[in-house]
Amino acid sequence: MAHIKPKGSFVALITPMNADGSIDYEGFQTLLSWHESNGTEAVLIMGSTGEVSMLSPDERREIISRTAKMKTGKMLFYYGCTGNNTQTTIDYVRYAKAEGGDGAIIAAPAYICADNAAITDYAWEVCDAVDFPIGFYNNPPRVTTDLHWTNILKLAKHPNMVVLKESTTRVGQVAQVCAAKPDMAIMCCCSPNLGLVIPTMALGGHGTANMTGNIIPQEMVIISKEWKNGDDAFACREAWLRNLPMLHFAYSAINPVAIKSLMRVIGLPAGPLRKPLQPVPADHLQVGLNAVRDLGLEERYGFRIKPSAIAAE
Repeated sequence: MAHIKPKGSFVALITPMNADGSIDYEGFQTLLSWHESNGTEAVLIMGSTGEVSMLSPDERREIISRTAKMKTGKMLFYYGCTGNNTQTTIDYVRYAKAEGGDGAIIAAPAYICADNAAITDYAWEVCDAVDFPIGFYNNPPRVTTDLHWTNILKLAKHPNMVVLKESTTRVGQVAQVCAAKPDMAIMCCCSPNLGLVIPTMALGGHGTANMTGNIIPQEMVIISKEWKNGDDAFACREAWLRNLPMLHFAYSAINPVAIKSLMRVIGLPAGPLRKPLQPVPADHLQVGLNAVRDLGLEERYGFRIKPSAIAAE
């Protein structure tokens, strides 16, 4: 049976934490329910937005086990399963499947800077090892490795490779992938500076694997809707241009520093960043708060700005 492919707004969720730095599972439940009610179609738990590289192996497994029990069937639950080598990645993918996840996202292991042939083989081997929906995150800003479109299309031939999350800066690469019409969902990161969202959607993309949905989920649903007609295209353009202040703020510091700092002061479960990450300073945070007010997000989502939390940042 063919795997279900994610589409629409695929939000890379933060990892909410308690004041002592432990994982806030009540916060996870609140955020997951909030996303369900605001139209998010899939979530990625423990992507780079989820501070995954600073979680212990035990924390990673516990997050999978406990959040998978929160599924209602209204959203797909994907898990970031990249390990520091091929076997560790396979082990995480197997665990996500065994605990009831809907899919896994993998990227090139960090720091090793392997070449494209090695990472293509790595991703294929992971797909071969577990019959489970898998997505590849091509993320050169984080891991240096930057797969060429020919590598991506090779991976797309594997029946378990169901989604591409693209974060290269090459719009031409997105065009080549879309032109080939692979049997996979084609998505991109929502960073305005990468400039991929509108080209990807215009070329036939299926949605966005985004970070900014942590703050503006309804707006990212509109931006991430596959274009079936002119109305979809114009709605996407209008929402993209209107929400540029928040999109730029989300990427104004290394992921997820800006977005998590802002979530904390508007009343969403977030908690502290895990050290050595530090929150943005007050003047930087004010840019995000201005966007919240200017976009009417307090009224739309019931956000309540907490002066005490701003002072703490």
